[in-house]
Amino acid sequence: MVPGEENQLVPKEIENAAEEPRVLCIIQDTTNSKTVSERITLNLPASTPVRKLFEDVANKVGYINGTFDLTWGNGVNTADTAPLDHTSDKSLLDANFEPGKKNFLHLTDRDGEQPQMLLEDSSNVDDSVHDRFIGPLPREGSVASTSDYVSQSYSYSSILNKSETGYVGLVNQAMTCYLNSLLQTLFMTPEFRNALYKWEFEESEEDPVTSIPYQLQRLFVLLQTSKKRAIETTDVTRSFGWDSSEAWQQHDVQELCRVMFDALEQKWKQTEQADLINELYQGKLKDYVRCLECGYEGWRIDTYLDIPLVIRPYGSSQAFASVEEALHAFIQPEILDGPNQYFCERCKKKCDARKGLRFLHFPYLLTLQLKRFDFDYTTMHRIKLNDRMSFPEELDMSTFIDIEDEKSPQTESCTDSGAENEGSCHSDQMSNDFSTDDAVDEGICLENSSGSEKISKPGLEKNSLMYELFSVMVHSGSAAGGHYYACIKSFSDDQWYSFNDQHVSRITQEDIKKTHGGSSGSRGYYSSAFASSTNAYMLIYRLKDPTRNAKFLEVDEYPEHIKNLVQKERELEEQEKRQREIERNTCKIKLFCLHPVKQVMMENKLEVHKDKTLKEAVEMAYKLMDLEDVIPLDCCRLVKYDEFHDYLERSYEGEEDTPMGLLLGGVKSTYMFDLLLETRKPDQIFQSYKPGEVMVKVHVVDLKAETVAAPVTVRAYLNQTVTEFKQLISKATHLPADPMRIVLERCYNDLRLLSMPSKTLKAEGFFRSNKVFVESSETVDHQAAFTDSHLWKLLDRHANTIRLFVLLPEQSPGSYSKRTAYQKAGGDSGNVDDDCERVKGPTGNLKSVDAILEESTEKLKCLSLQQQQDGDNGDSSKSTETSELENIESPLNERGSSTSVDNRELEQHIQTSDPENFQSEERSDSDVNNDRSTSSVDSDILSSSHSSDTLCNADSAQIPLANGLDSHSITSSRRTKANEGKKETWDTAEEDSGTDSEYDESGKSRGEMQYMYFRADPYTADEGSGEGHKWLMVHVDKRITLAAFKQHLEPFVGVLSSHFKVFRVYTSNQEFETVRLNETLSSFSDDNKITIRLGRALKKGEYRVKVCQLLVNEQEPCKFLLDAVFAKGMTVRQSKEELIPQLREQCGLDLSIDRFRLRKKTWKNPGTVFLDYHIYEEDINISSNWEVFLEVLDGVEKMKSMSQLAILTRRWRPSEMKLDPFQELVLESNSVDELREKLSEISGIPLEDIEFAKGRGTFPCDISVLDIHQDLDWNPKVSTLNVWPLYICDDGAVIFYRDKTEEVMELTDEQRNELMKKESSRLQKTGHRVTYSPRKEKALKIYLDGAPNKDVAQD
Repeated sequence: MVPGEENQLVPKEIENAAEEPRVLCIIQDTTNSKTVSERITLNLPASTPVRKLFEDVANKVGYINGTFDLTWGNGVNTADTAPLDHTSDKSLLDANFEPGKKNFLHLTDRDGEQPQMLLEDSSNVDDSVHDRFIGPLPREGSVASTSDYVSQSYSYSSILNKSETGYVGLVNQAMTCYLNSLLQTLFMTPEFRNALYKWEFEESEEDPVTSIPYQLQRLFVLLQTSKKRAIETTDVTRSFGWDSSEAWQQHDVQELCRVMFDALEQKWKQTEQADLINELYQGKLKDYVRCLECGYEGWRIDTYLDIPLVIRPYGSSQAFASVEEALHAFIQPEILDGPNQYFCERCKKKCDARKGLRFLHFPYLLTLQLKRFDFDYTTMHRIKLNDRMSFPEELDMSTFIDIEDEKSPQTESCTDSGAENEGSCHSDQMSNDFSTDDAVDEGICLENSSGSEKISKPGLEKNSLMYELFSVMVHSGSAAGGHYYACIKSFSDDQWYSFNDQHVSRITQEDIKKTHGGSSGSRGYYSSAFASSTNAYMLIYRLKDPTRNAKFLEVDEYPEHIKNLVQKERELEEQEKRQREIERNTCKIKLFCLHPVKQVMMENKLEVHKDKTLKEAVEMAYKLMDLEDVIPLDCCRLVKYDEFHDYLERSYEGEEDTPMGLLLGGVKSTYMFDLLLETRKPDQIFQSYKPGEVMVKVHVVDLKAETVAAPVTVRAYLNQTVTEFKQLISKATHLPADPMRIVLERCYNDLRLLSMPSKTLKAEGFFRSNKVFVESSETVDHQAAFTDSHLWKLLDRHANTIRLFVLLPEQSPGSYSKRTAYQKAGGDSGNVDDDCERVKGPTGNLKSVDAILEESTEKLKCLSLQQQQDGDNGDSSKSTETSELENIESPLNERGSSTSVDNRELEQHIQTSDPENFQSEERSDSDVNNDRSTSSVDSDILSSSHSSDTLCNADSAQIPLANGLDSHSITSSRRTKANEGKKETWDTAEEDSGTDSEYDESGKSRGEMQYMYFRADPYTADEGSGEGHKWLMVHVDKRITLAAFKQHLEPFVGVLSSHFKVFRVYTSNQEFETVRLNETLSSFSDDNKITIRLGRALKKGEYRVKVCQLLVNEQEPCKFLLDAVFAKGMTVRQSKEELIPQLREQCGLDLSIDRFRLRKKTWKNPGTVFLDYHIYEEDINISSNWEVFLEVLDGVEKMKSMSQLAILTRRWRPSEMKLDPFQELVLESNSVDELREKLSEISGIPLEDIEFAKGRGTFPCDISVLDIHQDLDWNPKVSTLNVWPLYICDDGAVIFYRDKTEEVMELTDEQRNELMKKESSRLQKTGHRVTYSPRKEKALKIYLDGAPNKDVAQD
């Protein structure tokens, strides 16, 4: 929270500043990646010496002066790069600083060493920033004045160095400021701290981790002796049984105080401190009722630990002005009269009475809670009252003690005060404003055993009831949340301090007065909304009694166990300090190593002390990379490496004894470079890498063999010419330099021929790490333009080739036996079938993948033969050329992968023949994980074409497929009709698939034919891929289309490309079908996995549809049945005919065509009923990933026309508290009167008594029977269904109806609870909720055994 401006104090030097010009210095700390984004701003007089500038900067950032340099930054004076002299007495003006302008400086390492931070015992840390504030510190970026600097994050030194006040702060874990405030208050209470120190922990009896008193003892010792600025409270909260989530729960500080005191009382049982809390904090009061007729008084004695004071009386707009006023109001009695009369035991009748509270005894430590949190019944929200309430530094409580107690008449102790005791203080529950549920227990769940105690005479206390204020716990924020901190007066020096989490600073009485809250003037009930939100919430006073007022124990007065604890904590802190020193001097840098055997780049983090030599660091890296059993140590060295650019910056010859801190440029949290553990073979020598060199990976290209060799690394200088670079490459590769052509790959697939011999490498675009291809053959290819040359085509193919792993289907056939079946089904002649059978072989056995590789050429010839037959049938002649078998070195060779010896290459000119070649397309990427019926559907499709028997005209023309085969099209007649003038919908196959867009009307490819590369090799996958599966490792040009890719895979799958599907496997092993045949493989990358599944791929105009059964009266109304294929132009009746055999075989449903209907499915909601004559894509829009409901009819279909409306109705019977099953009504119009008539017909309810309401939410619109009668909008005043609030325009709407004369069943509490449980269970199963229940606040609990899971038993 940012305090108001009144909390910000302006330094005197600014107030007294003369007209002297000032210099604005902006310093950026570049020594650490965490501070590089921070700016230190100093506004200094121009006469300030330079050395004073260094001192100010050192104080701001927590560095030791003289261990860092200041250099000019990127603003002014950029030419002067020499560091400033930190001992110079020159003024800033004389040192070239410019007044009135921004002077940018960089804080840098000095002599390669990172700046040293101030040690913990340093006392020169500038804490003035924190001294200027009371309350929460400013947010990031806010400053107290122009000369102040508030860092965006606390510096390391500010956490380590103790505040100049001598007090230690507490680290806020997340939202534990309320806990920190209370802990600091208890620590600053001498009586509590001394008593805690006297308690001795017995480790044999209890685990120290779960002991609350012991962890408090440790915390207090650290607060008293630590040299840090702030310490953690995690050990204390762990002893409470809290986990890390509790740190993100903000609670009320008064609630915490009560719960913590209860926990300490339980832990201190049977010890000397058993009654400590009561002795210090407990007071007594009398809760009485006095009859005004006879004077009889009934009363009871209550104890209290704090007194809750109302800020503003209920219903009043005026707050109490002071604590004294609120205390008087607290004990002000009220008169019980009228209906509130009190039944007097003596008068034996109801009489007027006086009811109130009297204080009998005030505690030694008086706690007052100002009830600033209230509830606004207008908005039904909690609010915070920020009204002003003053409180004195000394409070005289003698005026509030009971003065009539000694002379009161004969009374009896009564257990019932006669009326509800508003504002009374009970021993177990005192004003909990945060609990909205009485059943929620807050605190320790244990029985309280209170013994009878003597009531002390009030007259004895009258002369000693002066209290002095010593703690103010402040809340800043609103009722929804905020920030706590404590203002505490030290009894050692009577000085007030602000304990604000990790920051402790001195404050004054004026600062305390600012916590009274309030605003000027009266603005009604919401006046506090305009007041400051920072105000006192809890006040703690101590009785002024010299005989009891204690002082803090001195060190020599500590009990022996506390002395031992102090020594133990001091040793731990020293050990932590030494560890931090080691950490501060440890270089942590990324380390890489290319494994000499596995050829895999390994990564780790090398942590080496700055004084370790390079030789020692190499040995550490050698062991870290686990190379002991791989290569000798003398075959390894560390080099400077840039992993991002894969660039070796320099080697360290002759520097084996140089410290790593010097080599790496000091200790830094982040380095701008890495280290590489370079290895060599025993017969090799290391190459020297000099700074300024560029690294070039040279790939030698063999045009004749069409191979690209693995790279050879050479190093060059940017000022070398291309001619000199050729000589360098010639020496490294033994190629002649004269005919050499060098091609630079500047970025992906950006090839540039270095044709100008005199041009430098820098001018050609070389950078740190480069990749070039060289070729030195004496061929005519040199004379061709580069983009037309063989070299360019080879490199282009090399750059676009990717490696894919293809999983073939289980028991993938190795012949064309399956293909033969399709050819016969399609009406093809048998000549080609015979040829294919001859390829298959006399045995007819299925071939393996290896056999397929050997026979691929023959099979392609067989395919070409078939295409020639297709040409004889009237189609244009097509040919598929069998490619030459060539060898090319794969990009895999760069990764060290091995390939099969008998590799085969299938390189073809991919020619397009007809638009229908690419019609096998599905327009959805369906998730096969949810495809429960894929295999059965596919097998059905494989065995028989569903379309040729049902939908095709006998004389319809045959459509050539992509592979040259013919097949009847289920959409041929519809397509012709559509092309005659039917308007296509937005999601038709032609438009959505994009298939036709790649081809013109003649069917020819619009672009030039490209020379695509494809090679497949058998591959052995990892274990677990399943027996019977075969893998292919495919190298393919990623610019190839999916259609061509599938054609290449035909010989390996054993069936035509139209009869298998391609699924892409993602990282989570999810598979999605890839269906767009005209799209390329450009979205694929190296080592992607592909799964091939048998099954006919969809043709253009076909859609895979999920069919689900609608069961309106079942608990789960939607049940998946199967996947079907619907086609454009198909009627609903035709799709139903095709579904019948599939439903019988796969789902066991034997249905006749007139006993079920199909209807629209939108998520779980049933929609439009599809009539038998409707046509897909004409009357019904069908799209990707489409779903339909199948609904079994009880009788004859009543829906005959689109003008009718099918509504699902359900009767609500309030007298029985139940809902009847759904019944369907078919309306002829959208008239409300017709709906009422139909409802009256099916229910027998008189027409005038019918009331109805529309269901809410998704089908089946479930609602609790406890809510339906009053929550729905019953009997809307409308005449038609298609207007507000009904908006029923489509089939499938849910209507509830009832008889308005039927009374609701009267339920007992037991029946209601039982029914609520049943309804809750029912609705949770269907995913609906019973009623809205706002999130309850989590009760604050402290677990005595450190185990929250056992607290349930206590509840």
